[in-house]
Amino acid sequence: MSLPMIALAGAILAVLGVVLGYLIGRRTSTAGQKYREVERKLDQVLQEKKLYEDEVMEHFGETARLVNTLTDSYREVHKHLAKGAGELCRGEGPVGLEQLESGRDPAEIPAHLAQIQPPLDYAPKSSPDEKGVLSEEFGLERKPAPGMKNDAPPRD
Repeated sequence: MSLPMIALAGAILAVLGVVLGYLIGRRTSTAGQKYREVERKLDQVLQEKKLYEDEVMEHFGETARLVNTLTDSYREVHKHLAKGAGELCRGEGPVGLEQLESGRDPAEIPAHLAQIQPPLDYAPKSSPDEKGVLSEEFGLERKPAPGMKNDAPPRD
């Protein structure tokens, strides 16, 4: 072997040794271990997040199914009550689901009765010039005192 070949082989082995040393040092260094630990924890957190999302989706899917079942049960109970009311009320028609869905509530006060006002707890004025109930002069008649003329002003 010639000297240039030995030098070239030595340089290649030196570069290979530096690369292997770097890789081995990186694997065994505390920074590399911390990096791998962080990666492992990140993967674990991502898996837990995925499981949680799946549980939430399953929960709300089951909730929607139960609400639909509840709605169907409510309709069945309403039909049963309406049928029973129709049979037991003797001629008075029951309130049907279609009436409720129309937006008109049979318990609602009819329009012609809705205009009725409750009684007032005071007497309203019959004209704007009339003295009101709270006026100091309401219901009082001014009579002149004996010995005074009719044109004398009243005393306070």
